[in-house]
Amino acid sequence: MSDAKKTMSLDIDGFMDKVKKMEHGEKLDLSSDEDLSIAIMNLISIEEHLFFTANKTGKSSYYDLLYEVREIRKQLLKKIIKEYEGEVWCISKHLLASSMRLMEVGTKALTKGDKKEAEDLFKKSYDLYSLFWGLNMGVVNLGSSTKAGNSQASKMSDKIELISESTPAKSKGSVSVFDKLGAMVKKAIDCCIE
Repeated sequence: MSDAKKTMSLDIDGFMDKVKKMEHGEKLDLSSDEDLSIAIMNLISIEEHLFFTANKTGKSSYYDLLYEVREIRKQLLKKIIKEYEGEVWCISKHLLASSMRLMEVGTKALTKGDKKEAEDLFKKSYDLYSLFWGLNMGVVNLGSSTKAGNSQASKMSDKIELISESTPAKSKGSVSVFDKLGAMVKKAIDCCIE
């Protein structure tokens, strides 16, 4: 496996073990946390709207509301993001915010009749949402640091090799990181709902 592929790999078997534990009520209920993540997305949007409203109206009392909403959002985000390193907390928040915004822009495109554009935006929204879960469930292995000068290692490949021994041979090969994450998140949510 090349350095670029080692930089970001997915541990399917480990992920499915976590899903099995979740089915038995251990650690994390992804179906409940999915609802919570959507609520957090909306709180981030409320923060943004309060910011713009404060500036458009000149009323600083909207900043006070922004502060209160932000505190609630931080408390709720801690329920999902239990462990993190570096800036994964902020990355996670921005992944949720970006996912929500792309979903909204996709909905507007759909309303205008641009189904192709809407579907592309919805796909990107779900990709970012899946990356959020991949990061916070320990499914994405970012590996060790590499030298900045190594151009091959510093470029993240959007293709990875399937690493699960249980994957049928004919389906082994390169697949999109986002497709893989999306499928795993869907499987986890389906498992938790049953």
